[in-house]
Amino acid sequence: MPVLESSVDLELLGARDQVNVALVIPRQGPLGIIGPSSELSAELATAEINEAGGVLGRQLRLIPIDGGAAPNAVASEVGALVSLGVVDAVIGTHTSAVRHQLVPRVAHRIPYVYTSIYEGGERNPGVFLTGETPGRQLRPGMRLLADEYRVRRWCVVGNDYVWPRRSAAAARHFARESGGRIAEEMYVPQGTVDFSGVVERVERSDVDAVLVLLVGQDAIQFHRAFAERELHRRCLRLTTLMDENMLLAAGPEATIGLFAAAGYFESLVTPERLEFGDRYARRFGVDAPPVGNLGQSCYEGVRLLHALLEQAQSLDVHAINAVANTVSYVGARGLRHLRDGHAAQRIYLAEAEALEFSVVAELAEPER
Repeated sequence: MPVLESSVDLELLGARDQVNVALVIPRQGPLGIIGPSSELSAELATAEINEAGGVLGRQLRLIPIDGGAAPNAVASEVGALVSLGVVDAVIGTHTSAVRHQLVPRVAHRIPYVYTSIYEGGERNPGVFLTGETPGRQLRPGMRLLADEYRVRRWCVVGNDYVWPRRSAAAARHFARESGGRIAEEMYVPQGTVDFSGVVERVERSDVDAVLVLLVGQDAIQFHRAFAERELHRRCLRLTTLMDENMLLAAGPEATIGLFAAAGYFESLVTPERLEFGDRYARRFGVDAPPVGNLGQSCYEGVRLLHALLEQAQSLDVHAINAVANTVSYVGARGLRHLRDGHAAQRIYLAEAEALEFSVVAELAEPER
């Protein structure tokens, strides 16, 4: 099977003295910019767990898979590894397009921990989610901008796939709740480079704020084009997908007036965040990639998988499903409880200030 020969060491086929986890993270494409911090964050959690004795008396081992490839190709590779008995679980941050292909192939067979922000609504048994959803990011974020900055007319700019479109559908409702409306919606393919036509339409629409639902490098290109037209002088931007790696790549001139809603920022001053940052720097060095929201989510995913397996005392997905609602764990985002497959968390609003985010408000507390 060529796909295995090119990406996975075949000696793993016989390595059953460990718990093998497929780590599905983007190494290419628009979201590839967050791949390095995602992998290092997962490695940190894995090392900490193994140094403390492992899981179920075995060591945890990550098998990286490129989640930036075509969704069907990613799902086929992971599905083949599951069928061959190479992997016991799947963890990763990747697009919802990849998740939609993975779920039918793996969720009923092994546990699948999806760590990305996403559009909400995932209820398949065997799928466990640590990421933020629109109701907890967009609703309070849009309400705050409406109250504080009198934002009434919104424009949506997003990639053309499930997460942006479903998030925008929710945003239409949230805008009405705050006395506003979505005046314009624009969707572009992933990998778009030229945003000149998009920013011209934003300019003509005369909106108060833009809801940016773009992935990785696409968002960077949009923010640069937005700044070149000096649109930051007339409207704000709100995004739910913008980490410190993307902020650095965009540059300080491109992110004036940009707000982000997320569960994690490097500038957060909480004991758990500070301790995590210290452990990350000590293990990988001060020059390691910044750990933004998306990369750090992989640390959360490994921690959640460990808690699930220890609570169930089994690798069997049915046994894990049976105890999932009793599982809690402590990560860099604090104490988190799993309910109905979702690990709720605090959500913050931050404003871009040069090359970092400054947290300005807490938008939502964890649900219990």
